[in-house]
Amino acid sequence: MWYYFIAAAVLILDQLTKWMIVKRMEIGEHIPVIENFFYITSHRNRGAAWGILQGQMWFFYIVTAIVICVVIYYMHKYASSSKVLGLSLGLILGGAIGNFIDRLFRKEVVDFIDIYIGSYDYPIFNIADSALVVGVILVFFATMLDERKKGSKSS
Repeated sequence: MWYYFIAAAVLILDQLTKWMIVKRMEIGEHIPVIENFFYITSHRNRGAAWGILQGQMWFFYIVTAIVICVVIYYMHKYASSSKVLGLSLGLILGGAIGNFIDRLFRKEVVDFIDIYIGSYDYPIFNIADSALVVGVILVFFATMLDERKKGSKSS
């Protein structure tokens, strides 16, 4: 059940940072952290990654509710047998709930992490987005580890 603490930590950090951005910055305000690489930029997104599906709130409500239910099911069924899977599902759950709260109460997601790689300005994101991406990568990693274990047992 420790993976629920991971989800709660992600959720608290996500909501706290978003609250600070909303309270202390104007939309579009840009604070350099590492010049030409990392900025804190107050941004709002009414869609998904890269701004796709703008304004489709009911779609996001339904998909997120399904994702949350599936993640909780997998946590109960499989997470106790794998620390990597438990961690990844905790990250995904915390991230999904974090952005769901924004969509539900603000009707938009607060984004603020602004990264430049050379001349490319990566789409602005938040803690919940980061947790989701890392969680999904770790699910793939956990799946590969599990398949490797199964393969070595059958040999």
